[in-house]
Amino acid sequence: MAPPPMQQVDRRTNKRIDARPGTKALIIDDSTTVIAAFKKYLSSAGYVTFEALDAESGLELARNHRPELIFLDIILPGMDGFAALRQLRRDPLTKDIPVIMISGNEQAAEQFYASRIGADDFMRKPFKRPNVFARIEPLLDEQFIPRHVNRSQHTLH
Repeated sequence: MAPPPMQQVDRRTNKRIDARPGTKALIIDDSTTVIAAFKKYLSSAGYVTFEALDAESGLELARNHRPELIFLDIILPGMDGFAALRQLRRDPLTKDIPVIMISGNEQAAEQFYASRIGADDFMRKPFKRPNVFARIEPLLDEQFIPRHVNRSQHTLH
């Protein structure tokens, strides 16, 4: 006898857990459309957003504004998202900021999972509002502040 089909959890029936109002989020993506979507979703939930169209500008914003969460595209003009993530993790000012990598490129996703270079999560494009908040929720601490997941403390299977 076959097991019953797994039921899809509808996020609309579950109460969403948001970060505390005023949480600062940095969005680094070369697509103004993607940035606009993130900004709309996050602003409506009380986040303060900063935006950059390239990694170099994003790194500068991260150092100057100390966001509590970063969404970082992998494929960017100039420095790519992997190089930017390595710089974020080496910098004492930014090393503990949670980073969610984003990409619509299938190969980039595979490279991310293979490299495990310090991102806290990965999100595929295109995405919808529930996807964004589903990635943030596991990063929230008891004060509803996003926290970096120290991968060295976890066993990877």
